[in-house]
Amino acid sequence: MDVATTPVKTPNNPAAPPPLLNELFDPTNRADPYSRYDDLRDAGPLHMSDFGLHLATRYEDCVQILQSGDWGHDKEAEQLHPTIPASAFPDTFLWMEPPDHTRLRGLVTKGFTARRVAGLRPRIEELVNKLIDAALDAGEFDLIETIAYPLPLTMICEILGVPAEDHQLVQKWSQALARAFDPDVYMTPEALTARNQALPEFAGYFRQLVNERRQHPGDDLISSLAAVEDQGDRLTADELLGTCITLIIAGHETTVNLVGNGALALLRNPDQLDLLRRRPELIPRAVDELLRYDSPIHMNTRAAKRELVVGGRTFAPGEGVVALIACANRDPDAYDEPDRLDVTRFSGEQSVSRHLSFSLGHHYCLGAPLALLEMEIFLDTWVGRVGTAEILTAEPTYKPNILIRGLANLPVRFQA
Repeated sequence: MDVATTPVKTPNNPAAPPPLLNELFDPTNRADPYSRYDDLRDAGPLHMSDFGLHLATRYEDCVQILQSGDWGHDKEAEQLHPTIPASAFPDTFLWMEPPDHTRLRGLVTKGFTARRVAGLRPRIEELVNKLIDAALDAGEFDLIETIAYPLPLTMICEILGVPAEDHQLVQKWSQALARAFDPDVYMTPEALTARNQALPEFAGYFRQLVNERRQHPGDDLISSLAAVEDQGDRLTADELLGTCITLIIAGHETTVNLVGNGALALLRNPDQLDLLRRRPELIPRAVDELLRYDSPIHMNTRAAKRELVVGGRTFAPGEGVVALIACANRDPDAYDEPDRLDVTRFSGEQSVSRHLSFSLGHHYCLGAPLALLEMEIFLDTWVGRVGTAEILTAEPTYKPNILIRGLANLPVRFQA
């Protein structure tokens, strides 16, 4: 795919895409997309992609796109995934707009209120300590396999009511579908095959689980949602199925990347890790800096609901745009020394722009409180129980994912 052969500059296309777009989406450059983001941002606010959507590179424009209700998120499936049959993926509030989005999200929100998430703290602390025990016993281990996956996967499965013996099966399907959030044009035939196999298997599993919870309800979110469905037309069976699948993928794949990317950032910046050891009160807001510095999500799509202007270009109703979240999070117009990790950045000691890693507006991440708490407890336990920590490889391996970007493995050594 040759992105160099693109339209020339016009008033409605202020910056013809530079060849570095090819590099940006090349899997071999997944370890460092940020230098290419810098070049792309310097080249202009908007660039046309291979999949027919403009990429917005700058913080101010991304805020405008994500925050405004005039930009919708209900066109992503057809814009990025034209090879998925419309009937293959159950209805999900992720790709809806009000009023359906409001109705569905309202039903699910009760499982993720601040009060309910805070009540999970003892369970998360118990789980993190168990995972750290295993890590210290091993000495040398893969942080992604040993901590980053089990922590959020266990928590979201327990919240939903997925039996413990099925967690690994759910993880396998979720990994295949997380890759499928990337534009189809960048998917390998193998990845497309894995996605097309995972979709019906995942849906079939949750259809059976919902039926079991309907007959034998428990104290879990699936039981609660199944009861709502039985009460009338506020939640259809297809919507319930899509909600379960969305919560599993969004509820742990992104947090896996937060834990992995955040741990790598701290290990590569030992002065910042030492600062957290000395001042653990910084940890809750340090999580925001880790989210800004190396976001688990790198882009978000929107479609104009009416004629709109962004980055000097007019977008017609229905026309899509991609907010490059990770690029905006390193915009020097929004952050001082954006390429420097500073765990005090969001501590209130300085004025700072809000990071975009959880998005903004009515599509703000539903699971943000849970992800923040899981990462906070992991960091607090890490600095409290681990004496020394070091990376065992100069170049950790990254998953091929573009949109939900994170490490495939992170070999490390922990000592008490």
